Amino acid sequence: MTRLTTVLAHACAAALFAVMTVVAGSPAAAATLVEVTNFGSNPGNMRMHVYVPDSRPASPAIVVAMHGCGGSGPGFHQSSEFASLADRYGFIVIYPTATQSAGFGNCFDTWSDAAKRRGGGSDPVSLLSMIDYVERTYGGDPDRVYATGSSSGGMMTQHMLAVYPDVFKAGASFMGVPFDCFAGASDYPPGSSRCTGGSMDRTPQQWGDAVRQAYPGYSGARPRVQLWHGTADTLVPYSLLRESIEQWTDVFGLSQTPTSTDSPQAGWNRSRYADASGTVLVEAYSIQGAGHALPQSGMARYAVEFFGLTTQSNDTTPPTAPSGLTASGTTATGTTLTWTAATDDTGVTGYDILRAPGASGGTFAQVGTSATTSYADTGLTPNTTYRYQVRARDAAGNVSPVSDTVQITTQEGGPSDGTCSAVPTVQSEWGNGYVIQPLTVTNTGTSTITGWTVTFTLPAGHTLTGSWNADVTTSGQTVTVRNVGHNGTLAPGAATTSVGFQVSRPNGDTALPSGYTCA
Repeated sequence: MTRLTTVLAHACAAALFAVMTVVAGSPAAAATLVEVTNFGSNPGNMRMHVYVPDSRPASPAIVVAMHGCGGSGPGFHQSSEFASLADRYGFIVIYPTATQSAGFGNCFDTWSDAAKRRGGGSDPVSLLSMIDYVERTYGGDPDRVYATGSSSGGMMTQHMLAVYPDVFKAGASFMGVPFDCFAGASDYPPGSSRCTGGSMDRTPQQWGDAVRQAYPGYSGARPRVQLWHGTADTLVPYSLLRESIEQWTDVFGLSQTPTSTDSPQAGWNRSRYADASGTVLVEAYSIQGAGHALPQSGMARYAVEFFGLTTQSNDTTPPTAPSGLTASGTTATGTTLTWTAATDDTGVTGYDILRAPGASGGTFAQVGTSATTSYADTGLTPNTTYRYQVRARDAAGNVSPVSDTVQITTQEGGPSDGTCSAVPTVQSEWGNGYVIQPLTVTNTGTSTITGWTVTFTLPAGHTLTGSWNADVTTSGQTVTVRNVGHNGTLAPGAATTSVGFQVSRPNGDTALPSGYTCA
């Protein structure tokens, strides 16, 4: 296409292409995540997976959904809700896998001069090739291309909207940073980064000028921007949400004062910035108490709605309650739940799993989600009673009544069976903090495991400030790390290296966590 040809011509002149040698396969089978091995010019050395729903229009919209550092396209496919929404609304999802490293592994390049220069190469040009592939192969609509992502993927979302405003119609950035926040690769890792160090502060015009300079002379329509951030995020500080708001409102020539504010869900504070016609061009969500763990359940739906891929329906009918909830395979530290699917007029998109302590009393709290009719809960305490309930969610955000309750008592604890191991790697340290990436969890047993739990002890005075690709809880100085959906199943000898965390400590203290165990 003309757009991509022009961009790639500049990239070739810069001699930044990596030539792929694998022949492209047939179009991906519908409703299946499929890897495309030769999608075009790929200077970022990226991998591409594509999800094509069974039912789609002749010219479907395209959503590029990008993972965080240490993640992968297939992992983000499993852990986010964009594929189920694609089934509902008929758009195609591209799941790229980044391979760049700047303190973290598998991050999208938002720091290099090449990435910041239109047609300069690196990851942005690889992403354009993926989009062009979907347009050619599946008839994707070039006027309905959208970007979204979490953490590093959220950063790349804002990056692509700035450098290629003529390609994207809108974007939704979860836990991202403004365009041109990173000065270079050395500015990317936590602890040494001025961007994410907590003190980044530029004027709205300075931020806006950075976007305008990314494509000098561009006078066309700019993509609308949706921003999400947790107020307790310390890995990518919450203060950067304000910087992103300042950047994009300046780009659109809008006031820094929102035209409306509301709370669409408990703990979600939304600010909207509209033009004179009432069109919302910038939308920002502050998620109260949330750390570096977005998107949470239901947030992808709001992003897709912001893109205009679904109209707000009048559906207020919740799904039926899941039935037949049973527990099986209960061990000293885990159990497996199964149930009969709920029904709904617009389609069930997922299930919330609720757990309460003891045979009576206590409060049910959500401990996980599932896109299927089963869930493996791990990390339980031996010889302890728990109760479970399940509820369903539909595409309109309605929630069903809870299922009947099932009660289990875990088995007596015993010596570790040695089925897994946990080995931490210190990626970076600074005066008052450090990052463990990866925390490598390996299946050391002889059969496949479908879940794991790692525990370790923080030194006195150390505080966990962020984590990724795991369900992490703390009790005093004891930290419990449980798998999430995409990294719990490990074949014998297999390992996951996607888990990591950040810790603050007293200045000058060089101690590190100890006592890692895996079960």
